[in-house]
Order: sequence, then structure tokens, then C-alpha cells
Amino acid sequence: MNSTCRRFLIFALLVAAANGMFAQNNIPPQRTVIQTKYTADPAPLVYNDTVFLYTSHDEDDAMGFEMHDWLLYTSTDMVNWTEHGVVASLKNFDWVPYDNGAWAVQCVERNGKFYLYCPMPGGVGIGVLVADSPYGPFKDPIGKPLVKNSNHDIDPTVLIDDDGQAYMYWGNPKLYYVKLNEDMISYSGEIMQDPTTPKNYQEGPWVWKRKGLYYLAYASTCCPEGIGYAMSTSPFGAWEYKGMIVDASELTRGNHPGIIEYKGKSYCFGHSYDLLKQITSKFYERRSVDMDEMEYHPDGSIVNRRYWSVEGPTQVGNVNPFKRVEAETMAWSEGIKTHFETQWEGDFTWARGKKIADRLFVTSINHGDYILVQGVDFQNGAKSLEVSAASIYGGQIEFRIGKMDGPVIATVDVNTSRHMGLWKTFSAPVEKVSGVHDLYLVFKGEKELFHLDWWMLKSLVSQF
Repeated sequence: MNSTCRRFLIFALLVAAANGMFAQNNIPPQRTVIQTKYTADPAPLVYNDTVFLYTSHDEDDAMGFEMHDWLLYTSTDMVNWTEHGVVASLKNFDWVPYDNGAWAVQCVERNGKFYLYCPMPGGVGIGVLVADSPYGPFKDPIGKPLVKNSNHDIDPTVLIDDDGQAYMYWGNPKLYYVKLNEDMISYSGEIMQDPTTPKNYQEGPWVWKRKGLYYLAYASTCCPEGIGYAMSTSPFGAWEYKGMIVDASELTRGNHPGIIEYKGKSYCFGHSYDLLKQITSKFYERRSVDMDEMEYHPDGSIVNRRYWSVEGPTQVGNVNPFKRVEAETMAWSEGIKTHFETQWEGDFTWARGKKIADRLFVTSINHGDYILVQGVDFQNGAKSLEVSAASIYGGQIEFRIGKMDGPVIATVDVNTSRHMGLWKTFSAPVEKVSGVHDLYLVFKGEKELFHLDWWMLKSLVSQF
């Protein structure tokens, strides 16, 4: 066995041991940010004290790249993430000649507008969508590519400098850039190829500025790809290679960075195949977004990490359970999926009335599946709990604190007697509990149990 194989074997054994240690303590291996779908190419945006995470989306049955749309998730604590479903798709662009190729995007805000920069592989170009809200809806304002430069117009990233000048960077295997106009949907000057493409640059650039220095992170080395970075005193380079933020290893294969600062901490996002590897040793293009805290040295360089940590980042806020909590808000889950559906009056395809609601909910719920919501603040306690669910074969939700087999504080019976297939509110009393606890929603029953939309605690003190 050569030294490389030996090192990888030792590292794999250490990861396996760590996962085993956490499993023995009923703590899931929290590495991937999203477990209900395959996500890749993370593009985080901080706006109004919330992190908006835009991702590409590998289909559940993808063999190679099968990507039709982009998804949105949000968090205010960097541990629990709420899904908001499809935020845009290739269908938003009338000029795109295919329906598969929704690769890595980035969203930026300027003057109250939100601009989503979308690559179209195969020489079609880079498009841009605009919305009045980070949640969308996004629309194509120009009806054509913003940039059409080469067959390598992929992975756009945008920096708005301190003087208001915006730049867009992109490309594989070369790095290109252009000056964007203030309207963010046109550019001035020529498209430039960076003459100093940094060491081991592959693709997936992400540019940001900190304390007067410019940073360029990117998928580095191939293959596998880790996340490398370079620094400069100018937005045009020259870029000086500084090292790896996340080392390349057989655990990563491909990668794409996203870097933000939030609530006084720095974070690096990337992606891996860890979720896929939990169910098969075969390789498919079904990736999952990862994230960890990122640290700087005093000189501005970035602390290296071998891989994403098992325990994940420190929680920077608590969940308020006395406001409606969407069921698709979670730190970790097992077994479940999410589904979007439009509900119509009458709900018959051939005779629909007016639209009642758009609904994103948790589905594919079976016995033994669960949702973990970390850091739930019960304050001084609750008198009862409500959930919105639609019964299939029916079952129970056990609300447990601390761990999966921890104390049960409430059991909600989602029955089928009169409510099969209809969205209803079910309730149950809550045992005495106060303070901050991790909360497990553990599902019990036979066959597929029900769909789950939201849950909420009722306070001991009446609200007037």
C-alpha cells in the first residue's frame, strides 16, 4: 500500500470512528446542511439579519448532472435551515435551448433589488434574473445573455466594491472578469482574461473583500477538488495563491465555495457526496452542501481545515416555538422528503376553482423517521402544541427533548377517522419544560403516515 492510500485509509477510519461516536450518543453526523434533497454549488447571501442560501439541485435519480432549477434555504442561527423550494429555473430564460444545465448561481442585492446570475453551459452564456425580494419571483430583464464569451462561461460570482463599482468573475479553466454597470444587468468595457490565474484554479470562483484585501476562493486541484484561495490588493489581481481552505481529498471530488460573515463569525460553504455515501458506495452526481466556521490568521490569511467537521458550526441564535415553525425547518432529519403543491378550490384537475394556497411541506414520513430542530427556546413553558398535518394512514408525532429517546413532552395523534387527505390542525397538551433544548419530532405508526406542514407551541400566558 503506497503512502497516499495509507493516509486516506487512516483518515477514512478516523471519520468512521467519529461518526460512530456521535451515533452512540444519539447525535447525528451533522455535516451536510440539507438532507431532504441533493444540493450543490452553495451561494450564501446575508440580508436583513438572515442568511439566504441559494443552491443548485441534483435530482434524486441523477446519474450524471441532472439539474433543472435552483433552490432557496434560509437560516438565522446557522444550524437550522428552512426550505423555500424552487426560487428560479431554466424556464425563466426563453432563450435557453435546453432544460438541463442549471449550474452554479450567485445572488447579490443592490438598491433594494436582487440579482441572480445564472450560467448556461455549452457556450450559451451567463444570464441574469431580477426580483424585488430575495424570495423572488425572479424575472429575466434583458431576454438574452448578459455575457456570451466562450464555452467556459460558468460559475459567475459578483463583488460590489467599496466605491460602488461591481465586478463579475467566472470561468473554467481560465478566470475572466468584467465591470458591471450600476444597473447590474449590463457591463462596460471589454471582457478580460486574468493573466495571473492563481495556482490550482479549476472553477467556481467566489470573490469578497475584507479589511482592504481582496480574496478569491475557488475549486482547487482536480480531481478531487478542495477549496483553495488567493489574495490581492486589487480587484483585478495579481492573485497570490495562499493555500487551501478545505483540503482536497477523495471525500470531496468536486467543490464550489461560498464565503460570508454573519453575526461576527465567518463561514465557508462547499459541497460533498457525504449524503449519497450514506446509502451507496456507487458514484452519482448527487451532491450535498456543507458548511463550517472559517477563521483568519492575524495577517489575513485563512486557517486550513482538513475537511468539514462532524459537529458543524456553533449555533448563533435560538428557535422561537411560539411562532409558527415550518416543518421544513430543521438541523437534521432522517427518512423524510419535502414537496411543493398548489392547493385549488375543489382540487380537481379538470374543474379547479380559485387558488387557495401554495404549500411546501414534509412528506414521505414513515415509522422511525425524525426531524431535529436545535436550540428551541421553551422560555417559561407551554400549555399545548398544535401541528398542521394531512393524514394518509395516520400515526403519532412524539416531541422529545435532548435526544431521540429523550423525555416525551407531547404526543400528537394524527388520525385518519374523519380527516384522511385533508389539512387539519391537531393538538396535544405539553408537559412542563422550560429553557433551551434540542427538539426531536419522532414519527410513529405503520406505512406512510401523513404530511406535515407546520407546528407551534401555545404559551402558558394568554396573549391579548
